[in-house]
Amino acid sequence: MSKPQNNLAFTDAAQQPWQPLVMDQQWPARVFDVNCTACPRLHAFHEQNRQKFPDHFNGPVPPFGPVNAELLIVGLAPGLHGANRSGRPFTGDYCGDLLYSTLHKYGFANRPVSMAVGDGMQLLNARVSNAVKCVPPENKPTPAEIKTCNQFIAHEFKVHPPKAVLALGLVGHQAVLKALDQKQSAFKFGHAAQHDLGVFRLFDSYHVSRYNTQTGRLTAPMFESVLESISHFLKG
Repeated sequence: MSKPQNNLAFTDAAQQPWQPLVMDQQWPARVFDVNCTACPRLHAFHEQNRQKFPDHFNGPVPPFGPVNAELLIVGLAPGLHGANRSGRPFTGDYCGDLLYSTLHKYGFANRPVSMAVGDGMQLLNARVSNAVKCVPPENKPTPAEIKTCNQFIAHEFKVHPPKAVLALGLVGHQAVLKALDQKQSAFKFGHAAQHDLGVFRLFDSYHVSRYNTQTGRLTAPMFESVLESISHFLKG
């Protein structure tokens, strides 16, 4: 059985076979499947990591946030020692610091820091999901893996339609367009760009990765300006 240690949801290293750890919430299988093995390379990577890091979640990471949220945030994929460790998107490593603190500043979260499943963190009118639900080797999913996993985000749009979508990075942007069967060349990615896709408004931002924030490609004021635009849009 899972048990909390060091502020993260861990599992007994002797537990065989692997079982999914505690998650924030349950989802219909077409929106999220914790037992998905559709991508052989990603599944094999999970199997390897269950041996190397038995205290990690090591499975497809579910969306996090209310099903009726007007804002859906689409990231790339779980980090090996971040979401793949904690079982919650953008939680457990540096990437989530700017995301969750900014969501809190603009009223989309009840606290500024996401630590682990069961920490009391709640998103308010916002939900976080990923274009690829499984951690990829070297943080680089293949085009085929992105395509295979796109069925989940596409169905999420259908059954829990947002009013605004925030794409973090080019891969997230492309995944959103693919899920809607939109032509990629018609909607160019750019930080702070906005695109009216009919069913919702798409907002773009550089990814909140450690590399982007440490190099200054993405600063806190830059990211806050995007959230401010989204907030005004949803209130309009």
